[in-house]
Amino acid sequence: MTTAPSYSPPPATGPVAAPAARTPVRLVLTILELAALGAVGSVVIGILGTVLGVGVGLGFFGIGLVVLVGLVYALFGVGWFEIARLNGLYRFDLPALRWRPRERPGFMGWLLSLWRQVGSGRMWRAVANFAVACALGSLLLRLMTWFGWSAVTAFAPLFTGGEVDTGWGTRYPSAWAPLIGGAGALASVVGIIGIALLHRVISRGIVATPDRNLDLSEQVRTTTAQRVGAVRAADVERTRIERDLHDGVQPRLVSVGMTLGMAQQKIDSDPEAAKALIAEAHTSTKAAITELRQLARGIHASVLDDRGLDAALSALAGRSPVPVVLDVRLEGRCSRDAEAAVYFAIAESLTNAAKHSRASECRVVVRVRDGGMLWARVEDNGVGGATVIAGGGLDGIGNRVLAAGGTIRLDSPVGGPSSLEVSVPCAS
Repeated sequence: MTTAPSYSPPPATGPVAAPAARTPVRLVLTILELAALGAVGSVVIGILGTVLGVGVGLGFFGIGLVVLVGLVYALFGVGWFEIARLNGLYRFDLPALRWRPRERPGFMGWLLSLWRQVGSGRMWRAVANFAVACALGSLLLRLMTWFGWSAVTAFAPLFTGGEVDTGWGTRYPSAWAPLIGGAGALASVVGIIGIALLHRVISRGIVATPDRNLDLSEQVRTTTAQRVGAVRAADVERTRIERDLHDGVQPRLVSVGMTLGMAQQKIDSDPEAAKALIAEAHTSTKAAITELRQLARGIHASVLDDRGLDAALSALAGRSPVPVVLDVRLEGRCSRDAEAAVYFAIAESLTNAAKHSRASECRVVVRVRDGGMLWARVEDNGVGGATVIAGGGLDGIGNRVLAAGGTIRLDSPVGGPSSLEVSVPCAS
């Protein structure tokens, strides 16, 4: 299985909590989640602290470095969980925490991405919010215990007489028990609700508030990646055109010229042979025109501009030597760059299915998903084993999609099936 580099643009706007986050049901869910975090969170934080201590203590022996690497992955998992929890609880619509992508191949690329992840402020804010939630959960559990004690105290006159023991070496008349127990229960309920509301405010301040510097950094990285992808896609496309002209059309045109030269020499001495040579040159010329049209179609599909992606894919499926099941459901048009990126990704996949995978059928699905993403999936039942080779067709498609601000994912295990998924912002 080979996965092409994947980049996602940063969100255009900051997270906004849905009104449902203030409903009684949401409040009850918050209380339950905090109680659960109060019960198990201290254990998780204790384990992370122990791992940190072991890693630092054994750092000089090399083993500690491995432990610290594992700690970074564990912290990333905690941060990912916390953001997912807040999204599910408060509908903050925060983007999922993602591991920093590699900017270089090999071991050094992995080390650099690990170091960049250590410096991820968003991950640390999520971990900090998790620790705060665990602390609030522990306090909430104490208030729940206090509520239970107060409730029992309120009904103390039913099963005891005279005086009630406070448990701290003092006693008071049982007639005061309902008042004391009721006040304690009310204070506990107010405290529990207050902690739940405070948790939402703190989470919004720590995690959900947009970090403008981080957003700008992500935008700069995304723009840089898109620029690199556009330049790389142009280089790959130019190389492909040069190769197709050099290996296909150019030799055919040279052959046409030589054939016409031979016909010119024989036109007086052997007219019949000259006619045959001219007919051969005519056939070769038509073949060269066909190749030029195919080459031009690979650079730009005019039907894409004239009739849209649906019609262009229908024409593409009609020309495919492999039967194609086409399922396109689009309402309206996307941008020219988005449609072109998806079109050529599908075209390259169908070409690979015909040339290399020995597939007997392909299926193409195209949709516009929530968030304005033009999404496509191409799957064939071939032998699989497709890889992204520098300068190859899939490399060019990946860079073209990247330049449009999208992502591409190739899944092609040996033995098949192969699938290619592409997502491009509709307004790219």
